[in-house]
Amino acid sequence: VTQTTTTTTTQSVVGLEIHAQIHSNTKLFSGSRVGFQAPPNSLVSFFDASLPGTLPVLNRRCVEAAVMTGLALNCTINRKSLFDRKHYFYADLPAGYQITQQRLPIAVDGTLTYSHLGGRKRNEVVTKSVRIKQIQLEQDSGKSLHDDYRNQTLIDLNRAGVGLMELVMEPDMSCGEEAAAAVREMQLILQALGTCQGNMAEGQLRVDANVSVHRPGDPWGIRTEVKNINSARNLARAIDYEIQRQMFVLESGGTVQNETRSFDGKTGHTIPMRDKEGLQDYRFMPEPNLPPLMVYEACSTAPPGVAPSQVVVLEEVRERLPELPSVRRQRLVETYGILPEHSFTLVNEDGLMDYFEAVVRETKAGPRKVIGWVMNELQGLLHQQNLSVSQSPISPQALAQILNLQENGQISSSIAKQVRDNKMVQAIRSGNKKVLNKLMGLVQKETKGRADPVLVRAILEQKTS
Repeated sequence: VTQTTTTTTTQSVVGLEIHAQIHSNTKLFSGSRVGFQAPPNSLVSFFDASLPGTLPVLNRRCVEAAVMTGLALNCTINRKSLFDRKHYFYADLPAGYQITQQRLPIAVDGTLTYSHLGGRKRNEVVTKSVRIKQIQLEQDSGKSLHDDYRNQTLIDLNRAGVGLMELVMEPDMSCGEEAAAAVREMQLILQALGTCQGNMAEGQLRVDANVSVHRPGDPWGIRTEVKNINSARNLARAIDYEIQRQMFVLESGGTVQNETRSFDGKTGHTIPMRDKEGLQDYRFMPEPNLPPLMVYEACSTAPPGVAPSQVVVLEEVRERLPELPSVRRQRLVETYGILPEHSFTLVNEDGLMDYFEAVVRETKAGPRKVIGWVMNELQGLLHQQNLSVSQSPISPQALAQILNLQENGQISSSIAKQVRDNKMVQAIRSGNKKVLNKLMGLVQKETKGRADPVLVRAILEQKTS
């Protein structure tokens, strides 16, 4: 593994563990519905609450999701995998153990290829890869809600038993930027597959980072683990802070502690949670209530007498693999003759590729002219108003009309940009409250919240009427 030098005296090593919540209607071992904002403890079966006598029933959808994810990441799919119990006590884990795959996981030895913009002008696509050690199926835990005011902790078991894929990456990265790019690419792949919705803000994708530093030629240093990072940006910040912190400790003659830390997004610092000197014995044991998990190459290799609905077949899952982000980028470059860095932005920005292709279909202008408008004019407008592509006040058809007028020589480029701005006003006039609300937010930001919101809305509505 090639590591880049952080300073002239120290090198850093980064590995990731990603917990991806499987996009499924029901939980991994029970029929309870999966939902994010349901009332507390409203999606809990007897098995989720670990009532005596309840037994796990494996969700086939979760198995297929793990197999599909493994195939997309070039993993070897184990035809036979095993479930284990990992014992530890915590209030949101009713059984006192988690069902996971410690000895023999469902998928191993994969590769994730990812890219980020580098070079002096930050416009060169730098492509790297990280090895995937394994993908294992396991249960999620519930949530502990700490009420400091009343000095009590409340337990919500809605999330308990939701299916997770734990994706373990080898320590093949060396900085926060690489880790963030790898997670973003993983997020895009999972969303393309439909195996995980990948919303980090809702906890559908959670990342733990293992970080260590060492001097060139020395063995790798003692690592720390930064837990439950909730965005790609915070992942980069947490890793880079942790690298600098460990370098400072070493250069000051100290010793880095093997500990678990959390990341404070407000300060940009990592904070100690607990040390790992007394490493917990999880007392792994085979899960007695679940047989080995079998995956078959073809229907013909499945055992006779088993219903097809109960069998996961590799060739069927392979046939359902969609176009992956890397293939999309290549197709965009080959089809439209755009630059690789532009394809990178189109695919990585949610909804932007579909918007671009919709404009190309509707206009006489060439793809390169369209990409210029989409990357500069449209994105500039959206970033200025803090809007997503789906909230764009200018539809692909409207932008295509502007470009057609320009292509026909009926308007100049400066007039075209004025028309673009008028399209935004038109969106407000036609009742697009999202755009109006965004403008109100900008006014409040500029006035540091001192403006009367009722008056601001009235003025904006008058100006755009």
